[in-house]
Amino acid sequence: MTVPSVLDRLIQQALHQVLSPVFEPTFSAHSYGFRPGRSAAQAVQQARTYMEEGRRWVVDVDLEQFFDCVNHDILMSRVARRVKDKGVLKLIRAYLQAGILEGGIVAVRQEGTPQGGPLSPLLSNILLTDLDRELERRGHRFCRYADDCNIYVHSQRAGERVLASLTGFLETRLKLKVNRAKSAVDRPWKRSFLGYTVDTRQRNIRLKVAEKPLERLKSALKLAFRKGRGRKIYRTVEMLSPKLRGWVNYFRHADVKGVFEQLDGWIRRHLRKILWRQWKRPFTRAKMLMRLGLSEERAWRSATNGRGPWWNSGASHLNQALPKKVFDRIGLVSLMAQYHRLKSMT
Repeated sequence: MTVPSVLDRLIQQALHQVLSPVFEPTFSAHSYGFRPGRSAAQAVQQARTYMEEGRRWVVDVDLEQFFDCVNHDILMSRVARRVKDKGVLKLIRAYLQAGILEGGIVAVRQEGTPQGGPLSPLLSNILLTDLDRELERRGHRFCRYADDCNIYVHSQRAGERVLASLTGFLETRLKLKVNRAKSAVDRPWKRSFLGYTVDTRQRNIRLKVAEKPLERLKSALKLAFRKGRGRKIYRTVEMLSPKLRGWVNYFRHADVKGVFEQLDGWIRRHLRKILWRQWKRPFTRAKMLMRLGLSEERAWRSATNGRGPWWNSGASHLNQALPKKVFDRIGLVSLMAQYHRLKSMT
């Protein structure tokens, strides 16, 4: 790992302030990552435009451990094309070779860039501008976000030719490693780009949330639910709110909105499960169900049904006792409501 310090961060910030105005005007219009006024959402929207134009095959190029494999000499030669100050060049080289802690010993970095600061993304854009210009020279339609690059073509055969030639270009010209197992030529709806994929069941291309970010969110929420077993339910809801707001804000550009409604129901079910566990004994469960509006007979029948917490959390008695409006009152973020609010603002 890299040895961090306040001085390192200050040096990175200073170098970024010097280099960014020099290189930013030279970057490609197809480069969206870590640039002022540009975003992942713009890249995804541009990718959809390419698909709507009839380019229904994507060349998904995966660079293997990009930030760990950057060749220092090649990168420095690109920097030196526009930076002539030897002191600045020496400082950048020193930053690239910053110590790595391995087995208690600090070793000089031979390749790759330190991560975690503002400078590495800028340097990656400087290096990969060569790739952008090569793709532009060949007339390709593409989107690149840092080391994530997708090229959109009309046929599988064209895509295979592009992937083969780009693999040679990247490995020969830039000394970068292409992960052949993860790179592919495929239909866009079978791949994902920056967390999005597409739905083509209708004539128009519709963006939707890909499976991997959905599963990552569920895994993170399950961890929060486990931590919430011994807490007041409103504390658990408070803990969930920032994560839910951030997630729906990123995926607000999705056109397929069913996932937000499904997640809302899934989250409420988990919260009902937490409460059912906390109530523990049949007497407490019956008392709480009656307090929440169920009849005495139904409350006792539900409290003594012998079923597990997950089954009960999806059953009608808990849905009636703890409807959506109860969770709304304690501040649970509704992904569906947030999605519609954000959509109305765009």
